[in-house]
Amino acid sequence: MNVKLSEGSLATIMSGGTVENPIVQVLGSRKIVGNEASDRYRLLISDGVNVLSFAMLGTQLNEKVVSGELSNNTIIKINHHITSLVNNSAKGQKRVMIILALDVIAKGEVVGVKIGNPVPIRDDSSSDNQSSNQANVQSKPTIGQTTQYQPSNVGNISRGPSHITAPKVVPASPGPTSASHPIASLSPYQNKWVIKARVTNKSGIRTWSNSKGEGRLFSVDLVDESGEIRATAFNEQCDAFFEMIEINKVYFIKGCRLKGANKKFSSIQNDYEMTFTQETQVIPCYDEVSSIPSVTFNFQPINNLLNAPADTLVDVIGICKSAADIQNLVARTTQRELKKRDVMLVDSSNTEVNLTLWGSQAEEFDGSQHPVVAVKGARVSDFSGKSLSLLSSSLMRINPDIPEAHKLRGWFDNVGCNQESQSISKSGGAGGAGGGSQFKMLAEMKTDGLGGGEKPDYFSCKAYVMMVKKDGLLYQACPEPDCNKKVIDMCNGMYRCEKCAKEFPNFKWRMILSANIGDSTDHTWVTGFQESAEKVMGMPTDEIASLKLKEDQEEYDAVFQNANFKCFNFRLRTKMETYNEEKRLKTNIVQADPVNYVEYNRRLLTELKEAFA
Repeated sequence: MNVKLSEGSLATIMSGGTVENPIVQVLGSRKIVGNEASDRYRLLISDGVNVLSFAMLGTQLNEKVVSGELSNNTIIKINHHITSLVNNSAKGQKRVMIILALDVIAKGEVVGVKIGNPVPIRDDSSSDNQSSNQANVQSKPTIGQTTQYQPSNVGNISRGPSHITAPKVVPASPGPTSASHPIASLSPYQNKWVIKARVTNKSGIRTWSNSKGEGRLFSVDLVDESGEIRATAFNEQCDAFFEMIEINKVYFIKGCRLKGANKKFSSIQNDYEMTFTQETQVIPCYDEVSSIPSVTFNFQPINNLLNAPADTLVDVIGICKSAADIQNLVARTTQRELKKRDVMLVDSSNTEVNLTLWGSQAEEFDGSQHPVVAVKGARVSDFSGKSLSLLSSSLMRINPDIPEAHKLRGWFDNVGCNQESQSISKSGGAGGAGGGSQFKMLAEMKTDGLGGGEKPDYFSCKAYVMMVKKDGLLYQACPEPDCNKKVIDMCNGMYRCEKCAKEFPNFKWRMILSANIGDSTDHTWVTGFQESAEKVMGMPTDEIASLKLKEDQEEYDAVFQNANFKCFNFRLRTKMETYNEEKRLKTNIVQADPVNYVEYNRRLLTELKEAFA
């Protein structure tokens, strides 16, 4: 081999110096963390003169070890690395090299032998510590060097039992420096570390109440060049830091407690997570921070989700093929009204999956231009197929400026928009042809016995509105945002809600639609509430109520006439219920959308191909 190693480079790097793109040889590798979701590998590398056993591989490069690409004797060029001082038991601190990017120059089986007679680097960590402690603060750390940080009392929380001192931004006072640690090197066995990280996601303040008491918390996702980690602030720390910490800003953070991460509730690729304490300091960083990434994704192809266990968290990226309208639901436990939107994503594996958005994200989402949607930490569900749902800790980016998004946009615009795709979400709810729901004719609802089981059945159908009942369409409801119960007119200008146990001077109009819908095979009566009812009637509830109050019977009747014979793609929920000791099948409208004939005809063609295959 004519490849020449960068002799002496490892000694320079481990003494705090800088070497651009050193070429070294891999002599061995070893797994040092046993968590399958974020294994970590330690390399034994040589520059021909010295051997370094304190070289850690960034988790994004794990596949190179697993695939055998970094086999023994492989020669590599290190394109990007950082160093960190970590505690080494009784010996004080030890400098560790973390490799973040590399190229393979020559494969191990081609090289075949160890180059030179390298010897271990002499352990002079104590003198290295001294020089580090006497160094001046670096305003702009360079790649390959340890960044420096000056501690101060910024962001401290007072130790009083109830008083909280809000974080204040003040200049750091002169004093000894301490090394800024890469996130990948943190462990519960270290102390007195400082990280320099960017906030990529921040949750809202959440509350809890149980037998042990009640409290509040918020969490942030942090990332640097080496990896990512989640940090959570409770109660007093929540109050002190929530307003201070902003998304996409970079901070120095120290004084947090580290513990094992609960992988069930986080897709962050780290075995540990941080908790803010009374010792925590959070200090804004005003140095050059362009080298710190904004967010890191570990995308899974949508077709791989078929093998993903339920409740696991995954990162996905896809084109929004279709988006349903907002639905209003009522939580069973809290009776709080929730807003939900179903979005159908497709990627270059030509596979679709339904993604459910909640709250403000559901309200603000616009899928009309088929945007690229990247999600970090979506939860997998296997109810009636595979589907995804956003959590409060999930991160969603629309049309992100990343290579994966540009590649996916090119595929969809040139190829994907004209292809038929396979859905893995049987009960999706988004989309013109049922959004991945099981599509049936109305006669099949009876022949297949839908609604007769313990749980309700969901299906989609294309049907016409045959008739809408006028009686009972409108009712006066409680004006509270989270309550839609019918109010009682007290005949004194007040309206009483029995659920809220309050009287109000006003009310809001709501609709309960009772309609007969039919297709070429059968017809059935269905019930629709508010949003779906307004779609079928083609007019907002308040406008219909104003026509009724005008007592203009002709104009009021015209609204019902105009609703007849309109065609919709309905998503229906059917269940056998008992009323006055009599069982009857009750069918509700979950969603009503105008027919997308492109999607509808595509589905028919697919069914014809399958029938004659």
